[in-house]
Amino acid sequence: MLTGTSPSADSQLAVAEALMALLRDTTTEPRPDTQLEALTLAVAADLPVLLWGEPGIGKTAALTQLAASLDLPLTTVIASVHEPSDFSGLPIVGDDPAEQGVPMAPPDWAVRLVRAGKGLLFLDELSTAPPAVQAALLRLVLERRIGALQLPPGVRIVAAANPRSSAADGWELSPPLANRFVHLKWAHDHEVVVRGLAGTWPRATLPRLDPEKLAEAVDFARRAVCGLLSARPTLVHRLPTTETRRGGPWPSPRSWDMTLNLIAFATAAGSSREVLSMLVRGTVGDGPGLELVASLDRMDLPDPETLLADPAGAVLPERGDLRQAALEGVVAAIRARPDKARWDAGWALLVRALETGAPDLVVVPATTLAALRQEDWDVPAAIEDLAGVVSLSRRADRAADRVAGVRAKAKAGR
Repeated sequence: MLTGTSPSADSQLAVAEALMALLRDTTTEPRPDTQLEALTLAVAADLPVLLWGEPGIGKTAALTQLAASLDLPLTTVIASVHEPSDFSGLPIVGDDPAEQGVPMAPPDWAVRLVRAGKGLLFLDELSTAPPAVQAALLRLVLERRIGALQLPPGVRIVAAANPRSSAADGWELSPPLANRFVHLKWAHDHEVVVRGLAGTWPRATLPRLDPEKLAEAVDFARRAVCGLLSARPTLVHRLPTTETRRGGPWPSPRSWDMTLNLIAFATAAGSSREVLSMLVRGTVGDGPGLELVASLDRMDLPDPETLLADPAGAVLPERGDLRQAALEGVVAAIRARPDKARWDAGWALLVRALETGAPDLVVVPATTLAALRQEDWDVPAAIEDLAGVVSLSRRADRAADRVAGVRAKAKAGR
């Protein structure tokens, strides 16, 4: 009877190990990746991130590569296989409970993170955690506390979840837990997967923050968020009506604070609008997020009073929609404080716009500005330069209306 493993079997296992080592031998390269940039930006801002994606999409692999790139020890915790006490702490009876109380001992993985002083805590399969476990996670995600233990500032928290439809015995996230995360939809990129399987994956790097832009970035973020919420107070707190949407991003004072932080980081890093949009929508939801992103462009519009002070030397935005918004802002400023000098300056500015941009952009502001004239105001000479443009635009509108009417009659007669 033979016992043990034959030398030939040992050699074959060694060859198999060598083959697996070659398969694991991959490299990374700098490559534009919107979702990876959004993830690293949120990690840099020290905000908890939740990656949503179908099974097998590469969420765990992305986190493993992220931890390696940032030189952070990775600690993976499968939330659904733990009890609530694993996150709130296990009661340990001491020598004199009546005097010292009963301390809540943290789990071993939390102790290892504290000893390391830094790390990436990966809470996997979050959507399979039952409600009791989700409730126990609230303090960990927000306050970074487990029992009596405080996680060090160098620890970042990232979670992953599958949609309930594809999760194994899945649950919807509770609103309090969902509102503590930046939600990012994780999807595969065909080119990234193919190149990665060939041995080269995108490299995750922390964003480069410009030290000279920090104060400017904070000011911009505060003006962006406060400006929107001042104009739209109902967006400050809006709990969704459906259970599924409550388990995703939605606006609250907490999530707006996270949004403000992300805008500041994205601005200081010079991130694209696409990355910023992904982060903002992942914090306060699609509707409020898109509304905020749309308002960011208008924040850079020139001050109407500055334009009125020097119409001849005014510098107007090049982009058509921003130029028209700037002109409408000037007309609104004149309407709010009308006088002859400001009205004349408005006409001079419209002439400037006509000389430096598309003529059709001045039609609506010119029509509105003309309606603000008071009886004792003389018509400025600048109006003559604009009369032809307005008249031509009106004739074009009437022609378009006639064509539309002919088409409608023809269609009705079929």
